[in-house]
This record gives sequence, structure tokens and C-alpha cells, in this order.
Amino acid sequence: MALEKITSITGRAVCVPGNDIDTDRIIPARYLKCITFDSLGEGLFYDVRKNADGTDKPHPLNEARFKGATILLSGANFGCGSSREHAPQAIQKYGFKAVVAEGFAEIFFGNCTTLGIPCAAASREDIARIAAAVEKNPATEVVIDVVKQEIRFAGQTVKATVREAARDALVNGRWDPIGELLDGVPAVKTTAAKLPYVTV
Repeated sequence: MALEKITSITGRAVCVPGNDIDTDRIIPARYLKCITFDSLGEGLFYDVRKNADGTDKPHPLNEARFKGATILLSGANFGCGSSREHAPQAIQKYGFKAVVAEGFAEIFFGNCTTLGIPCAAASREDIARIAAAVEKNPATEVVIDVVKQEIRFAGQTVKATVREAARDALVNGRWDPIGELLDGVPAVKTTAAKLPYVTV
């Protein structure tokens, strides 16, 4: 089962501004009790998005005009704090396919990559330009070109950096180590069958 080659992501965007947005804000700790990741999207940014009674607070993700956005824009050091895998899982289960920020916490970045979620780093000024275009017209199509390392939107193009190891893994369909291991099972069995000390 070959993995998808992720060369670009196209979709509408929404900006959740702020620096040092940690994994506890992305998905509150009480959601870590889940058995599977399937319903984690419901808890994305829950404590800053919802009141205690479940009604909406003012938040970009609660605005109807941004419903269906698949690209998340944010600030510096996104995904810092604890290393919980639940944070990128919640982002993916909510429907986001890529994240653009000034920078990313290391473990969060790695967890996103193994889910096939490109994390593209761009300058504060360029993210502000994308956010302004999206604010003006939420239907604006945003393209994150992982191969060219650029973001295109509203007739503009800005530079975006995807770390080389992650970029290589994404564009060549090698972003899931477990998937790669499973793909290699037939070759392992073939080799094992040739070894007199291994029983297959």
C-alpha cells in the first residue's frame, strides 16, 4: 500500500492568531482519555472556542464564513508544550490538511508529518498578507506548494519553508514510518525464507 505523495495542498484558510499556542490549547488534556482519535476534531481549541455550557465564544473557527477551511494559519512556536500526538490528530480530524505558521515545536512538527500534514513556515509579514486576503474574501483559494516551497493566494506568491527531511518524505510518499514498514513485509518474508535460521 503505497502512501500518497503530498506535493501540494489547496483549500480555503482560516487564521487562528497567536504565538506559543501549545498543545493543551489545541486539544485540552481531558480529551486524552479517548480510546481512538476519531472524535478528537470536536475538541479542537475547545476551551478557547466554547463556553462551559457548550455555547460558542468569539473564535475564528466558530464563524460560518470559515466553515470548511482546510488550511490553518497561526503565529510563532505553534504546537509547543507537551508532546501529545492528540494535537495534530485533532487538527486532522477537524478537517485541516496543512498548517502555516512562523515556526513549529519540534515534536508537534514530526507528529504532523507522520500524519501527512505539511507544516509550512512563513514570515510573520507573509502570513499577515495571507490572513488579510482570507479575511477580505474567505473563499480565497490558498495553495501550499510543498515541492516549490511557496504559498499562492489571490494572485500573490510568498516563500514557505518545509524542512527538507519532511518535504522529501511528503513529496515521495514516505511520511508514515509504520506504513513503510508494512509495505516492506513481503520483502522481509522473502529474505527470511532464504535464511536457514529463521522460520517463517
